[in-house]
Amino acid sequence: MEKKEHIILEEHANERIDKVLSTLNTEWSRTQVQQWIKEGNVLVNGQPIKTNYKGSLNDKIEITIPEPEELDVIPEEMDLEIYYEDKDVIVVNKPKGMVVHPAPGHLTGTLVNGLMAHCKDLSGINGVLRPGIVHRIDKDTSGLLMVAKNDFAHEDLVNQLVAKTVTRRYRAVVHGNIAHDDGTIDAPIARDPKDRQSMTVVDNGKHAVTHFHVLERFNDFTLVECQLETGRTHQIRVHMKYIGFPLAGDPKYGPRKTIDFGGQVLHAGILGFIHPRTKEYLEFEAPLPKDFVELLDKLRNNR
Repeated sequence: MEKKEHIILEEHANERIDKVLSTLNTEWSRTQVQQWIKEGNVLVNGQPIKTNYKGSLNDKIEITIPEPEELDVIPEEMDLEIYYEDKDVIVVNKPKGMVVHPAPGHLTGTLVNGLMAHCKDLSGINGVLRPGIVHRIDKDTSGLLMVAKNDFAHEDLVNQLVAKTVTRRYRAVVHGNIAHDDGTIDAPIARDPKDRQSMTVVDNGKHAVTHFHVLERFNDFTLVECQLETGRTHQIRVHMKYIGFPLAGDPKYGPRKTIDFGGQVLHAGILGFIHPRTKEYLEFEAPLPKDFVELLDKLRNNR
């Protein structure tokens, strides 16, 4: 375990500590410094601080750099559908039914296991169990994910998500017949106080915005394209339920009587972002999975 010390000089007074430290040592990303602060590994004048702490002249900063954790996640050879890859970024099409990253007690069979066998050099910002993962999609949602191969790319991609410049468009089948062609759902999301395993719309939740466009109407269902402006957990599923059109097949947020689809009918089909190094805008599209197409054909035939 390594320790470092730094004194705040006048040029960095009134600046956030995470910004100061990541500027002084280019090997430390701002996200990494924030994690150290949360873990109590950054002290100012002998006291722990919050991530938004702004330094004062002559503040004494003590940084304890933790030892790298042993990676317990086992690389597994998988037939991954890679849409793009270079030294910084991978774009992969995740199939329905695959978990994105391991969790305690579930360390195998995830996308991360396959990625570790594929490239062996993922960003370490998100820690042992989520290396390289910038954003995620639910187990039963299929579609495109961007993954960072180094901390530089990871921080840049996260900043793009925060700045809302990443394009994320999904196809979904929802219960009900939506009368209007377009809409925006602007409703904050947080943990459901009655069910900690679920999310819900609450007044004091995190800002969440989903735009939707109707693509096709059936008797009792509607095919929509949803575009995320923010990326909250279960955002599309929660928002569509909130306006009275829950996703078909959704075991958590859908009605009791729904389509037997093995999960929500949701596909992350379009993903676009600015490449962290080249600054070129890249956009990728993954076609609808076979079972999604077959469901649409069935709904059309029943009209």
